[in-house]
Amino acid sequence: MVQVEFYVNENTFKERLKLFFIKNQRSSLRIRLFNFSLKLLTCLLYIVRVLLDNPAKGIGCWGCEKQSYSTFNQSSTEINWAPILWVDRKMPLWAIQVSVALISFLETMLLIYLSYKGNIWEQIFRISFILEMINTVPFIITIFWSPLRNLFIPVFLNCWLAKYALENMINDLHRAIQRTQSAMFNQVLILICTLLCLVFTGTCGIQHLERAGDNLSLFKSFYFCIVTFSTVGYGDVTPKIWPSQLLVVIMICVALVVLPLQFEELVYLWMERQKSGGNYSRHRAQTEKHVVLCVSSLKIDLLMDFLNEFYAHPRLQDYYVVILCPTEMDIQVRRVLQIPLWSQRVIYLQGSALKDQDLMRAKMDNGEACFILSSRNEADRTAADHQTILRAWAVKDFAPNCPLYVQILKPENKFHVKFADHVVCEEECKYAMLALNCVCPATSTLITLLVHTSRGQEGQESPEQWQRMYGRCSGNEVYHIRMGDSKFFMEYEGKSFTYAAFHAHKKYGVCLIGIRREENKSILLNPGPRHIMTASDTCFYINITKEENSAFIFKQEEKQKKKGFAGRGLYDGPSRLPVHSIIASMGTVAMDLQNTECRPANSSKLTLPAENGSGNRRPSIAPVLELADSSSLLPCDLLSDQSEDEMTQSDDEGLTIVEYVKGYPPNSPYIGSSPTLCHLLPVKAPFCCLRLDKGCKHNSYEDAKAYGFKNKLIIVSAETAGNGLYNFIVPLRAYYRSRKELNPIVLLLDNKPENHFLEAICCFPMVYYMEGTIDNLDSLLQCGIIYADNLVVVDKESTMSAEEDYMADAKTIVNVQTMFRLFPSLSIITELTHPSNMRFMQFRAKDSYSLALSKLEKKERENGSNLAFMFRLPFAAGRVFSISMLDTLLYQSFVKDYMITITRLLLGLDTTPGSGYLCAMKITEDDLWIRTYGRLFQKLCSSSAEIPIGIYRTESHMFSTSEPHDIRTQSQISINIEDCEDTKDVKEHWHIKTSHHRNSCSSDQSEHPLLRRKSMQWARRLSRKGNKHTSKTAEWISQQRLSLYRRSERQELSELVKNRMKHLGLPTTGYEDVANLTASDVMNRVNLGYLQDEMNDHQNTLSYVLINPPPDTRLELNDIVYLIRSDPLAHVANDAHSRKSSCSHKLDPCNPETRDETQL
Repeated sequence: MVQVEFYVNENTFKERLKLFFIKNQRSSLRIRLFNFSLKLLTCLLYIVRVLLDNPAKGIGCWGCEKQSYSTFNQSSTEINWAPILWVDRKMPLWAIQVSVALISFLETMLLIYLSYKGNIWEQIFRISFILEMINTVPFIITIFWSPLRNLFIPVFLNCWLAKYALENMINDLHRAIQRTQSAMFNQVLILICTLLCLVFTGTCGIQHLERAGDNLSLFKSFYFCIVTFSTVGYGDVTPKIWPSQLLVVIMICVALVVLPLQFEELVYLWMERQKSGGNYSRHRAQTEKHVVLCVSSLKIDLLMDFLNEFYAHPRLQDYYVVILCPTEMDIQVRRVLQIPLWSQRVIYLQGSALKDQDLMRAKMDNGEACFILSSRNEADRTAADHQTILRAWAVKDFAPNCPLYVQILKPENKFHVKFADHVVCEEECKYAMLALNCVCPATSTLITLLVHTSRGQEGQESPEQWQRMYGRCSGNEVYHIRMGDSKFFMEYEGKSFTYAAFHAHKKYGVCLIGIRREENKSILLNPGPRHIMTASDTCFYINITKEENSAFIFKQEEKQKKKGFAGRGLYDGPSRLPVHSIIASMGTVAMDLQNTECRPANSSKLTLPAENGSGNRRPSIAPVLELADSSSLLPCDLLSDQSEDEMTQSDDEGLTIVEYVKGYPPNSPYIGSSPTLCHLLPVKAPFCCLRLDKGCKHNSYEDAKAYGFKNKLIIVSAETAGNGLYNFIVPLRAYYRSRKELNPIVLLLDNKPENHFLEAICCFPMVYYMEGTIDNLDSLLQCGIIYADNLVVVDKESTMSAEEDYMADAKTIVNVQTMFRLFPSLSIITELTHPSNMRFMQFRAKDSYSLALSKLEKKERENGSNLAFMFRLPFAAGRVFSISMLDTLLYQSFVKDYMITITRLLLGLDTTPGSGYLCAMKITEDDLWIRTYGRLFQKLCSSSAEIPIGIYRTESHMFSTSEPHDIRTQSQISINIEDCEDTKDVKEHWHIKTSHHRNSCSSDQSEHPLLRRKSMQWARRLSRKGNKHTSKTAEWISQQRLSLYRRSERQELSELVKNRMKHLGLPTTGYEDVANLTASDVMNRVNLGYLQDEMNDHQNTLSYVLINPPPDTRLELNDIVYLIRSDPLAHVANDAHSRKSSCSHKLDPCNPETRDETQL
């Protein structure tokens, strides 16, 4: 057997030499470094020779007799060439120079041989080869002919060869360490070397030629060159003979040609570097902290949201932000990054996260975190997600220890990035938030305010009381602290969670919402009174600022109590946390326990204690117990409505309601969805039955009226049935929602849904779909819009990008305005692409109040507020939402790693066993005896162990004009006089009991036509009595007539809707005639007013969210209180036996149902 060796290249001696000298990066780098050192050595030896040579002692050839020459005579034109041709070279110096020249010559000839490609003349006439021959061949000749050893050889020209070797050496170095972003460094180095070579060549050449003239020293020659090249030209040192003068002319010409070319190349590379952003140095990365922001395209809104939220935290002020973006910097972004506030802390790099070289430029491996954001404005959102996934993979591969914060658009792509430390799925959060907006009004505003960093200073200079209070409460955020280290909660160790929450709120004004056990990583929202607090628990609470930034002032508060001063409350100063006399506002605490047995389900919501409410004494509230007493908790079995409730008879029809079961949805449309216990159908509905507007063999219903729904519809308008839409249905069908209060859901889709989506939703009760668009009136009428309570308009993917910025929302805004005109009583929740466009959702050109709000927004933005848009009425009322508002959730999780988890728990996206859920209750007239928010906190904690976190308040707003106020007063008097008339006409054809969730009405009167009927009678009566009124009243009557004339437009809209309904074969009895709407109707319909009624120009209704208001905040009628209710399933398994024993002898009264109306 013969062994054969195979070679990649020809295994010859020449190939091996070429591999060593040229091809191999490291060996060739060593060769070039050696060559560069030789050239520098020759230049150094030349300087030594000049310093040792003195032409005044005699000049001549080697071994000849030295001849002395007189100094230069200026009057003589003859030049003595002997000092120029001959120098005095010592023997040791000659030997060293000859040795160096011999080595350089051999190396040059070897490289010529190795790089020979068939054209020898190309190699010979290269400038580097010619210079090499000039500086080496004469020295080799002197070995054999000794008289020439004193011959002058221009060795100083080797500086140009040293420059050439240095350039090649740097290129090899960058190639060896894989650095491609070195053009700027190379060009700067070349420019510096060119300048040095010019100065060195001029200095040495003038010094040598002037040996025949003034015999200048080397220093004077250097001085002359610097003065000449800097264009100063003192004239004290000048060349005397024409050869040196000619050399000066040549050097100046070379400088004028070479240097501008070098500068031009340098400027070009600098401009290119400005576009690409350069590098973030390794030294800075090791000594400073930085985070990397990876985006596919950077817009100014995204950049400012990130920077404002990121740098809002004090401990992040020393961090640097490195932006890695593949596109060229936008002009607006460039201007912002030139502001001194950002230019020192933000570095823009143009590059791709998929290239290791660009990740190295950003020093990703040294980064504190990497934020990877998706491009939501892309037409193809799936493709945008794929790009995000690849970026996340590339960063994880390059820097596995760098924490990743990833934003993904579609939920089905979430599991690809589950390795990331924090992931926010946009469509999951969006749909869950829009769903909760239908049952807990303004949830989107509540969550947005919670995840934005603010100090609560917004609106404090406004003359409007609601703006000051709303702005102050918007500063509340979620913070955490270990209980053993907290002054807020330390004293409640060993007490129940409910006890700690109430007393912490009563004493310090903080709202304890959840805990996390040390041994368990799960966060539990309101674990209930059975949870006993321990020192190792991590407490999560809502407050203006975190406890570490708080000052506890007790003495001043005690002085205020002695003076009888009630105190100004918690929110007067950003750092004061007083302990003021809230006890007075809490009412007399009953020392004896209230009746602790389970109350029946139909009891009033906040029951007035009978034994303590007599006389002038304020009704008392039961104290919150330190330890849970199972018999004192109202919802003794929150799941007991299954057996008794399922087969109850309908009040109107006497039909048996379909029985639902509680279970987990069998089919999830995507991987990674959190399982949630829901109301389900016993048997899946056939796909044909899911179509609302078409009958099938199972039923013949073709419109919403035929189904006979007991609750009003929730309509969702979307372009396609994406997997994220599944998260809209789940929160509305969760097990803790009462079966009697489930709203039918109609999906109005532009495109037909796919079968896998229908398979996922067919198990849910009362979920239907139909094809149509919101700009088609027929589609709206067929899907039952006149029977709907809420219409959710989801932003469409196809319209998210537009040629002109901020025009992506144009179609949505106009369509929503049209729908409001056609259906004024409908509550419309709109999602916009750009938050700044929300100002058009309630746009009135001549509305002075909207103009004032616009000025306030601009003022807040100038003051540096992160929430300048918060005072816009549609946002404050929760009627408009943009998913970009939730970007701050991902940014804030860098400091608060629990924020994403808490937000998902509040939205119902995750259901941790033992964790509570968000719901709402409405304050009615029967509940006003509680008086204050602090007393409500006590009432809820003592009876049903619920934690209130805020209030959704609606109030009517009056402008500062006298006439409308008089008009409103007269209208109220007239209506009160006629209260006894027409009371038997209250019922409507479509009579449905108003849900307490409904936030689109400030009073229950708006649900009945009585108020409108009386308003019309009142208007007609005033018109008949017009001649008896004063001139002021006559002027007002003329305004009423004008408004009646204007109402013809509304009558036309009403006729249009009715005609279309008749054409489609739909009954018109359920349609509310918009022609009969009056000013009082519009005022009572809360926050519908994208376009207010013309009669109501001077009146307005506004709603806003108060997060964790002060305990002494007065409750008002129709306030909706946000609650975190404990998990009904948390203790079912452990306490099943105790519940049986405690409720067996009271089966009849112990039948509470799981309902959103809190029963206390």
